[in-house]
Amino acid sequence: MDAATPGAPAPLGAFTPAERQEVIADCSAWYDEHGRDLPWRREGTTPWGVLVSEVMSQQTPMSRVVGPWTDWMDRWPTPDDLAEEEPGAAVAAWGRLGYPRRALRLHACAVAIAQDFDGVVPSTYDELIELPGIGDYTAAAVVSFAFGGRAAVLDTNVRRVLARVETGVANCGSATSRADRDLAARWLPDDHAEAARWAVSSMELGALVCVARAPLCESCPVAGHCRWLAAGKPTDGAPVRRGQAWKGTDRQCRGVILDLVRNAVAGVDVEVALTSWPKRHQAEKCLGTLLDDGLIHREGSVLRL
Repeated sequence: MDAATPGAPAPLGAFTPAERQEVIADCSAWYDEHGRDLPWRREGTTPWGVLVSEVMSQQTPMSRVVGPWTDWMDRWPTPDDLAEEEPGAAVAAWGRLGYPRRALRLHACAVAIAQDFDGVVPSTYDELIELPGIGDYTAAAVVSFAFGGRAAVLDTNVRRVLARVETGVANCGSATSRADRDLAARWLPDDHAEAARWAVSSMELGALVCVARAPLCESCPVAGHCRWLAAGKPTDGAPVRRGQAWKGTDRQCRGVILDLVRNAVAGVDVEVALTSWPKRHQAEKCLGTLLDDGLIHREGSVLRL
């Protein structure tokens, strides 16, 4: 039995290696039949293509990423291609994916790859984590999905699957904890190819079947092993996170101003940008944050990317 981890649910006794292996095999077989045909998962996708998909998919549904990712890769198929452009070009191409600072980080990442790695996306976690805008999850995801390496790819979907299957709680917490990392490490296969397959299949299971609300337990390939299901789906545990409000928020205001500037080749007058939002004080504040973030630049009274 594994030792209890501070902050973890009451121990039930860890799965045996054989039990985990059966779950991993069943999940991988399910993925072979039901995994989505996303363009960055297809054979021949470059590590750069995988990295771009992971940055675009942060806080954005994958269904919204396919089109922008395809356009991005057509325009900038390598890090060198993007690095040769100005950062504003990346912001303009980001469109309505949301959280446009990710575009600036991706541009900075491309510049670092071009300068420090001769334009080749590095293959190790330690190198990837040092790139601008690349955190723990993205570094592990690139190691696994782009290079077939062994890494614990721990997003919300994977954490929720493991929380239900082994610890028997309804939902994972809003932030990744030490207990989450310890649990994921116990589930990580030793074989690199098997570990990479488990990473993508468990993530897909959490995205399509073991969802936060109304999970499709009758369609789950590992239902027979799930302690949460066996316990009658208790509702205790971490609450389901609610979606962030949008209407009337600073995020919406920033998006309106940024879209106005993005679509104006000759730039936009500051006053025009401020009057594009009904609340003047909020527009002034949001324009200031866009300028501070480097998403918009001001030249006299004209705003440009």
